[in-house]
Amino acid sequence: MKHIPIAILGGGIAGLGAALRAKELGLNATVFEAGNSAGGLLDNFVVDGFRFDNAVHLSFATEPEVRRIFDRTPYLTHPADSMCFDNGVWLKHPVQNNLFPLSASRKVELIKSFLARPKDVDPTNYEQWLLSQYGDEIARSYPIAYTHKYWGTPPDQLSVNWIGNRMRRAELDEILFGAFTAQTPNTYYTKEMRYPKEGGYKAFIAPLIQDARIELNSRVIKIDPTLKQIEFDGGTTVSYDRLVSTLPLPELVRMMTEVPAAVANAAAKLEATSIDLISVGFKVELDLDLWFYIYDEDIYASRAYSPSVKSPANVPAGCSSLQFEVYQRGRDARYSAQELKDNVRMAIEKMGIAKADDVQFLHHKRLPWGNVIFDIGMEENRQIVRDHLDARKVASCGRFGEWDYLWSNQSFLSGYRAI
Repeated sequence: MKHIPIAILGGGIAGLGAALRAKELGLNATVFEAGNSAGGLLDNFVVDGFRFDNAVHLSFATEPEVRRIFDRTPYLTHPADSMCFDNGVWLKHPVQNNLFPLSASRKVELIKSFLARPKDVDPTNYEQWLLSQYGDEIARSYPIAYTHKYWGTPPDQLSVNWIGNRMRRAELDEILFGAFTAQTPNTYYTKEMRYPKEGGYKAFIAPLIQDARIELNSRVIKIDPTLKQIEFDGGTTVSYDRLVSTLPLPELVRMMTEVPAAVANAAAKLEATSIDLISVGFKVELDLDLWFYIYDEDIYASRAYSPSVKSPANVPAGCSSLQFEVYQRGRDARYSAQELKDNVRMAIEKMGIAKADDVQFLHHKRLPWGNVIFDIGMEENRQIVRDHLDARKVASCGRFGEWDYLWSNQSFLSGYRAI
């Protein structure tokens, strides 16, 4: 049986961050990755010469520990400008600050509802928070509608603990200004987005992959924290001194031996979205937005982005690309690949993006883990699992290891600090 001083499960950015810190400290660490390439959610794939990331990724990291890695890769910068599509109308993001394209009567209706919003409330769920921020009409027309598409969960079943600066708070001055003019300032939580010139977003973590000791095609099926042993699906078993996991908490608990029923039940209640990616290659150059949100119920995708805008190197010369993201709660697929492709074709026509003849291909890929869902009560179940892992000397990190809404820079630091 092979012995590993520090075993790291998962070759995404959190696992790679842990491997880097171990190397800096002179510790012997090995990363075990289930797939045939490292990168996790930051990996990418190529279809007919078009490169697509695993969903939209853009960096706005400020942390020195992250920038000293990412900045080793030549990159392009983009303003953090995004758009929204709602029933035939394109509006700048966030919608409440950019009502200018709407009719006068609709703007009056939305603003009156905002002024009549419930005040001095202490929201206990996300729906209450949205109503108190935006008023009934804005909330139900935009963020509540979007919540059903992006989280696959009614907003009154979500907590408010994840919001942070991810949602722009409503201000009367901003709403009124954006109702009278299209020349509104960018109020996004960052002003600049960075993306590698070549190689997709994964190029940012190429130095981490190069420096780490990684064993690919190593899918874990059993972990015995008492014996400090890991069994893989190929029949191999290794022993370890220290274990760092970036695996989703429900999966990690399912693999572990001697798990109390209370811990197993808590882990089973932790839920996340999965993502269907419909990647579109266009054989012509199109004028596309960097990324945009979609509110229409008949369009399955909640948002889309353009790899060719992120970097021209992502497409062959004279071409363009988009990737549509369809989110749902849980691991089970809701639509077939063909249904998703047909719906994207309809969306491209409905939004006036391109002609049918401009499409070179549509490609489907499914990611089983997308974003952690902040169900009400989730934090209590998460803590039960975390406490058990701490007691078994298992360091769990990353988006699904911490079970938190972490961006790539935060996931890197989570792994880096786990060592």
